[in-house]
Amino acid sequence: MDNKQSSQENRFSGQQKRNSDISNQHHKHKKSYGNQALHTSAIAHVEAAITSIDSGNKTVTAKPNQNYTNRNRNIPRYSTMVSVIIPLLNEEESLIHLYNALEKVLPSMTKNMYEVIFIDDGSTDTSFEIIRDIYHKNRHYKAIRFRRNCGKSAALAVGFAAAQGEYVFTMDADLQDDPNELPALLAKIQEGFDLVSGWKKKRHDPWHKTIPSRFFNFVTSSMSGITLHDFNCGLKAYRSEVVKTLQVYGEMHRYLPALAHWEGFKVTELPVLHHARKYGYSKFGFSRFFKGFLDLLTVLFTTRYVKRPLHLLGTVGSLMVLAGLMTNLYLTAEWVMGLTFISQRPLALFGIAMIIVGVQLISTGLIGELVVKNSLQNTAYSIRETLD
Repeated sequence: MDNKQSSQENRFSGQQKRNSDISNQHHKHKKSYGNQALHTSAIAHVEAAITSIDSGNKTVTAKPNQNYTNRNRNIPRYSTMVSVIIPLLNEEESLIHLYNALEKVLPSMTKNMYEVIFIDDGSTDTSFEIIRDIYHKNRHYKAIRFRRNCGKSAALAVGFAAAQGEYVFTMDADLQDDPNELPALLAKIQEGFDLVSGWKKKRHDPWHKTIPSRFFNFVTSSMSGITLHDFNCGLKAYRSEVVKTLQVYGEMHRYLPALAHWEGFKVTELPVLHHARKYGYSKFGFSRFFKGFLDLLTVLFTTRYVKRPLHLLGTVGSLMVLAGLMTNLYLTAEWVMGLTFISQRPLALFGIAMIIVGVQLISTGLIGELVVKNSLQNTAYSIRETLD
């Protein structure tokens, strides 16, 4: 009995010594191998990530595909290759035809590594019941249903957040966008672009939609600094990092190429086939062009000048002050030469008003700069990749 106890104590003592040696060795090399361990742990967490997408009363769980990995270790592995986001509102007649068209393209294009996410933007017809039948028939198809109509930008924002693919496509559900164009968009984005926007070169829409659209595209190209023929085409292809970076709200879906361009992503366009609408009617009225112009001003200010408001307000204010000074100097010269009386010239009041408004704009810009300076710790930058 004593021999057995002594043997156990010797083994315990030896084990303590080995643990001590391992601990010392670990502390000795902890600094050199710390970053590698953290990197390995991060990859393990990404590989173990599981995302669930609510589809009606059931939950579809998308697990990472072990056979589909990205070669760049800075970019996490993706659950699938392609995600197709389809926002819709009352498109019950088109959905079965759209499903059949997608099934002729996606399985062969992606080797069955794809997902299609319908975003029902508060439909009041049987659209979601049809989508539910498609979901039970083919689990590559998923759906998210809004309680009320929230708009296309909200639908895209939710779809972007749910997308699990390395490449994300968007298209409309009205059959005007052709699924047969998806392989060409994928090939174009694999050339090194981050966003490929469709261009409806031959558009099958009435004149009261095409003419305002051309004017809208011209103004947007001029003010955004990126030349595209069709900013608002629903058929687009993105890399995953683009949709995870852009903030889409309000009516900003019209300016996704411009927003991506200002974030530093490479943007191009590709002519695509456009069909005439077969079923239903357009959900967008003429007022969208007025709202679109206001949204363009919002985009310009919140992206290009949000960190330097004085560049915009100061420039406009300085021009107004200069115009007011020149106007009043001209009237003063006439008054000195006896050619006029200042009290009889309303132009003098206009010049004074220009100076006052200009000074106010410059002051507002300076206040904005102070606000920006005090919030620099919350600044977020779009990082493409890091080598550490």
